[in-house]
Amino acid sequence: MPYVILVAALVLLDQGVKFLVRANIEPLGSVPFLPHILELTYVKNTGMAFSLFSEHTWLLALISAVVAVGLAVVLASGVVRHPLGRVPLAMVLAGAVGNLIDRVFLGYVTDMFRVLFMNFAVFNVADVCVVCGGIVFCVYFCFFYERLEKKKGLPHGPADADG
Repeated sequence: MPYVILVAALVLLDQGVKFLVRANIEPLGSVPFLPHILELTYVKNTGMAFSLFSEHTWLLALISAVVAVGLAVVLASGVVRHPLGRVPLAMVLAGAVGNLIDRVFLGYVTDMFRVLFMNFAVFNVADVCVVCGGIVFCVYFCFFYERLEKKKGLPHGPADADG
């Protein structure tokens, strides 16, 4: 249940920030946020990171939906039981759902965070959830999954499942 609350809170945060940007900034307009570091720039992104696959919003929506369902199944099934694995999966799920909502209802994803000190894609809260959650889960899976999940008594393959 706490992971459902985390996903809901992150989706609400993402959608709230996107709503405020759409309501207060003109498309391609900018507002200072953190001087010399970050500004809010309203971008309608029909693609994904760096505008890859622009104009293929329907395909990206389908992929987001499949990923979201897959992550929800993984979280519900208990394959990953330790919070160090479940929290980042919940973050990725929230990011997928946040951007899926935009794609389905607006036909584009609302991006707003523009880094000023380097050339980087404009991104949003959902993107932060996907990237940070994905990185943390990869670290967890590569370095901690085997030890922490076995500690909880999970079977790890056909031989372990039989006894």
